[in-house]
Amino acid sequence: MLGRVYLSGLNLQRTVLLFVTIPALYNKAFVCMLYIGCPQWSSSAWKGNLFSRQCKNADMLSEYAQHFNSVEGNTSFYADPSPDTVLRWAASVPDEFKFTFKFHRRFSHELQLTNVQHELTNWLNLFAPLFEKTGQIMLQLPKAFAPQHLAKLAAFIDLLPKELNYGVEVRHPDFFKKGEAEIALNQLLMAHNINRIAMDTRALFAVKPTTEALIDAQLKKPHLPVHAIATGSQPMARFVIANLENDYKTFYQPWLSKVTQWLDEGKSPYVFFHTADNRQAPLLARQFCQDLGYNHNVLNPFSGEKEEAHQQALF
Repeated sequence: MLGRVYLSGLNLQRTVLLFVTIPALYNKAFVCMLYIGCPQWSSSAWKGNLFSRQCKNADMLSEYAQHFNSVEGNTSFYADPSPDTVLRWAASVPDEFKFTFKFHRRFSHELQLTNVQHELTNWLNLFAPLFEKTGQIMLQLPKAFAPQHLAKLAAFIDLLPKELNYGVEVRHPDFFKKGEAEIALNQLLMAHNINRIAMDTRALFAVKPTTEALIDAQLKKPHLPVHAIATGSQPMARFVIANLENDYKTFYQPWLSKVTQWLDEGKSPYVFFHTADNRQAPLLARQFCQDLGYNHNVLNPFSGEKEEAHQQALF
């Protein structure tokens, strides 16, 4: 297992000391693979469907990882886990599973990417036991992060260990106008093989907000153009819909072609599926794989479905 990473807060780029297993580990990134997942790995609403009915909260990650090979680690955006929790997460998933944790919001929203060396050192050391099972680390930037702040992003990137993979999500409208600002952003990310994360919320906003879940989702999710560009070797898409009862295939049809293209180009895409309350997120992911014609574990019966089928067979 990969050991801890010891980083100097003075200059992360020069003083990162990784164990010698790192080069071999990250050669695996060149194997073409499609990573599918949901925005979380635990939900009581999934019991009896994705999870077995008696699934304990502590076992949800391991049951989730039986069907999906990735997950959005949104929890790390809001709070730092304990070291013991990090070790438990690492032990709960198979080697081929890849987390995509987010940098804590203090880097992007509170410190605004400045004077982050000490905090970044501690954060990376905390997550080091999971690096073997981390596909990429995501930086979600606030809407206030504008083109004039790109130098801050460049400086932050320079601090990051090069052995890891990263994704960046921007929300300022100027980065979606295909002008100089967007070109500069894309060129910066391409120069460092960093993935630009695409968040597609068109299907979510195509539905009138008639439920509390929809109202909440439309208030919180960005409503921006979709630019499906691969600036790195692991392009990421976050696809958000209202629910399976409203039209969503019209919006994800282009993603079927785009993901196929990326796979044909030897890339390893990450695609995460959201619904307004995420109850149907696992089913949305399965439907996408079916329509894509991609053989994935998500196509197999879920734990709760197998349990239900067994119960029916008894009677």
